[in-house]
Amino acid sequence: MMKVIITGSLGNISKPLTQELIKKGHKVTVVSSKSEKQKDIEMLGATVAIGSLEDVDFLASTFSKADAVYCMVPPNFAETDQTAYYIKLGRNYAKAIQQSGVNRVIGLSSYGAHLDKGTGFIVGSYNVEKILNNLSDVNITHIRPAYFYYNLYNFINMIKATGFIGANYGGEDKLAMVSPTDIADVIAEEIVKPVTGRKVLYVASDDHTCNEIAGVLGKAIGMNDLKWITLTNEQMKNGLEANGVPAHIADNLIEMGAATHSGALREEYDKDKPVMGKIKLNDFAKEFAAAFLKG
Repeated sequence: MMKVIITGSLGNISKPLTQELIKKGHKVTVVSSKSEKQKDIEMLGATVAIGSLEDVDFLASTFSKADAVYCMVPPNFAETDQTAYYIKLGRNYAKAIQQSGVNRVIGLSSYGAHLDKGTGFIVGSYNVEKILNNLSDVNITHIRPAYFYYNLYNFINMIKATGFIGANYGGEDKLAMVSPTDIADVIAEEIVKPVTGRKVLYVASDDHTCNEIAGVLGKAIGMNDLKWITLTNEQMKNGLEANGVPAHIADNLIEMGAATHSGALREEYDKDKPVMGKIKLNDFAKEFAAAFLKG
């Protein structure tokens, strides 16, 4: 039995990860900034640590005597400087790990995190990896998941309004996709493995061109002619602005989309052999169809 600390509260990865680790007999403490989550976390069989990721002393105390820690940076789109936000939390984690003496860390990163620029939000993951890698006597696995399936939900309103999917990536661009549940399963296995030094692990569930994705989703929602159109950066920017997306978020999305279109995000992913999960596009398409009809 291991004592494991999970950050990310009851998020898309942290909740199934907590459930899987408890099922395997490990003692799990879940970090959450919201006290109202305490009851739900305890119902899973986990211990709760309520506090802020801004509080290094709280993190160090929580990490103390743990066998392993799972560190993730929660999305915070209110932060206008996303790179600075990631660096700040990355440094907080590094200080807490150092102070607590924990020597096994799993960090949630992203595919594309091998690049130090040109990837939008993902530059934040590059910086967190770099910060954690500077720690001595700490064994780290960086989990680099692909494009999350649930990001496809963002296209539902567009499909209903225009009859197509459009972004500054599409057509024959390849998109490796992943389910949070598959990521959680990989982390649950990885966290108990003895690792020395630094390790990068890519995780995906399925891999298709955008045209193929549009075909599968279209069939699921009764739109067999659904197409995924590649927009210019300017067209995408105009669309995001028209929908009220703040400029700092739009800029990151456009940059990330451009890196998807160019193939830069996949460079290292395609050289490595990702761990492939069980939940395929056809499985997700059923959830997408349910959300499409409900919305």
